[in-house]
Amino acid sequence: MNIYKQIEAEILAASHIVITAHKSADGDSVGSSLGLLYFIEKLGKSAVICHPDKAPDFLYWLDTTNILLMEETPEKVTSAFKQADLIFCLDYNATNRVGPEMQSLLEVSTCKKIMIDHHLNPEDFPFLTVSETTVCSTSQLIVELIEQSGHIDLLDQKIGTPLYLGILTDTGSFRFNSVQPRTHEILAKLLASGVEHHLIHEKLNDNNTESRLRLQGYAMSEKLEILYDYNVAIISLSKEELAKYNYKKGDTDSLANLVLSIKGMKAAIVFTERDGIMKISFRSKGAENPVNVLATEHFNGGGHANASGGMSELTVDETLNKLKELIPKYFPKDS
Repeated sequence: MNIYKQIEAEILAASHIVITAHKSADGDSVGSSLGLLYFIEKLGKSAVICHPDKAPDFLYWLDTTNILLMEETPEKVTSAFKQADLIFCLDYNATNRVGPEMQSLLEVSTCKKIMIDHHLNPEDFPFLTVSETTVCSTSQLIVELIEQSGHIDLLDQKIGTPLYLGILTDTGSFRFNSVQPRTHEILAKLLASGVEHHLIHEKLNDNNTESRLRLQGYAMSEKLEILYDYNVAIISLSKEELAKYNYKKGDTDSLANLVLSIKGMKAAIVFTERDGIMKISFRSKGAENPVNVLATEHFNGGGHANASGGMSELTVDETLNKLKELIPKYFPKDS
């Protein structure tokens, strides 16, 4: 029996299924969660999604009424975990990725856990693990679950739309080298199921607020620093600067990719001061310019070779200086 048939059997045997994803929700964590939920419902079962925190506003054209948030209704999330006899762990590889409150619930729970993820170095806490680190997104793996368990006939627009979104966002609109021929085969299946890809692109990209654009304009014109010797660019934004432009979660998400679009850039680093710490986004181009090692070794983070995250408890200026000191080591000058 292949692992996807095993997962189907566990779904059919369970009475109380909980779907979890990582803290700082993104398109793939939300998309894979909703896609799995709708697939489970097509199998005649029910489930509840429990996420640590709210997704960025630009994802709220999706129906998120089935998502319980630890930061808003901890008592409902706690109750769901206590009743659970099966927990899905989507788009994360370690229990600490769900935040301390949900981490304790996850680790205390004795029910079966199934991990479906594409990040490096997965922990071994789950009962079943699908860890495909060369796959571009967890949403792609949910499509594999649907097909490899023998239920591709159940794939429809409702299931396919959030899964297309997850693949779209985690590949930078299909530009990252994690995109494989299989990715496009799966995209074709999603389109054949009725997914309206052009509308997803519109809803994702054509929803800027004035304050978001003004913040991004300020960041690019006033805060962009380019280290030309290494072809690396940095943007730093303090809490005061964010407040000045009425920052909302997700407003800076596209900045790193925008900076990376500058001709010749090897890597882009954007960090913002939030909740008393610096939250850092690392992006780069090519296998020869990985950023996950820098994020892991110096900023308590990690992720994919060309797309990683991290954090710093130093001040804005101290974090900026630390990055400038490290960049020559990780991005040597061109010979």
